Amino acid sequence: MKGNLKLLVAYDGSQCAGAALNDLKRAGLPREVEALVVSVADVWLPPPGSEIAAVAEMVPPPVRLSRAHAIETEEQALALAEQAAARLRERFPGWQISVAACHDTPWTGILKQAEEFKPGLIVVGSHGRSALGRMVLGSVSQRVATEASCSVRLARGLFAEDVAPPRIVVGVDGSEHSNLTVSRVAERVWPPGTAVHVVAFTDVVSVVMLSSEYPPVSGLMPEDYDKEEAQLREFATAAVGKLHAAGLLAAPIVRRGDPRREILHEAERWGADCVFVGAQGHTRPRIILGSVSQWVASRAHCSVELVRA
Repeated sequence: MKGNLKLLVAYDGSQCAGAALNDLKRAGLPREVEALVVSVADVWLPPPGSEIAAVAEMVPPPVRLSRAHAIETEEQALALAEQAAARLRERFPGWQISVAACHDTPWTGILKQAEEFKPGLIVVGSHGRSALGRMVLGSVSQRVATEASCSVRLARGLFAEDVAPPRIVVGVDGSEHSNLTVSRVAERVWPPGTAVHVVAFTDVVSVVMLSSEYPPVSGLMPEDYDKEEAQLREFATAAVGKLHAAGLLAAPIVRRGDPRREILHEAERWGADCVFVGAQGHTRPRIILGSVSQWVASRAHCSVELVRA
C-alpha cells in the first residue's frame, strides 16, 4: 500500500468486536499503520466546567450517583480500548497504536472521533453487544458505513484464526468507483495464494421492474444487454490484469441478474472472506433501487469493505 494508512478501530469488548480484530489479519493491511482504537460509552455527560456541569453538582444524590456511574462507564470503555490495543500491538508490532474513549451515542462517537483523526479506513464489528450496553451493534455499524466520509470495513465471521489464504470478491460496474475499489485491493499487502473474483452483473431485474413506469427503460432490448455485458467483461478483464500484476490470483465473473443478490450469492458460494465494493456506482437505467453497497454490507455472511476516495 502506498503511504501510511490511518486506521480507526471501533471496539466494545464483544465477541464480534474480537472477531473484527481477527479479521484485520486477513485485510491485507501494511506493516506500518497509525491506528486509533475507540470505545464509546453509550451515556451522556455535560462537558467539564460547563454551566450544566456546575448545576449537576447541585442536584439530588440519586442524580449524582447516575453521573458517577456514567463516568465509571467511560473509564470502562477506555479499559476496553486498551485491551484491544494490546492485542493489536502483539499481532502488528510495526503499528503505531493509540486509544481513545468518549461518551456519546455509539455511531456519533465513532464518527466524531473519525472526523478528528481523519482515518483512511474505519473498522467496526457488525454485531456487537457488551456489558457496557450494546456499543457497536449491527445498526451502529450500518450508520457508520452510511455516514462516514472514508472507507469502512464491516468485519464479521472470524471468531477463530484462519490460516488459509484470503478469498476476496470485488464487485464492479464499470464506474470510477469500481476503478478505485480495484486499485485499493491491488495496493494492499496480501499473503501468497490470495484469490480474487472480480464480479460484474448486468442489472436486468431493475429494468423489468421499472419498465412499466419509465417508458425509456422499457425500450432496452436484448442487444443492449449484450453490449453492456461485453463492456462489463472488458472492464472486469482489465481489473483482473491489474490484480495479477499485484501478485493476486484473479478471475472475472460476468453474468446477468440482480447485482445485489448475485454478489452475495457469489461470496457465499465461494466462501469469500470479504467483499470489496465501491460506496457509489451506477446501473444502466441510472435509477437505483436501493444502494448495492449498503444491501451487500447489511446482508453478507462475510466482512464487507465499502471503498470511498
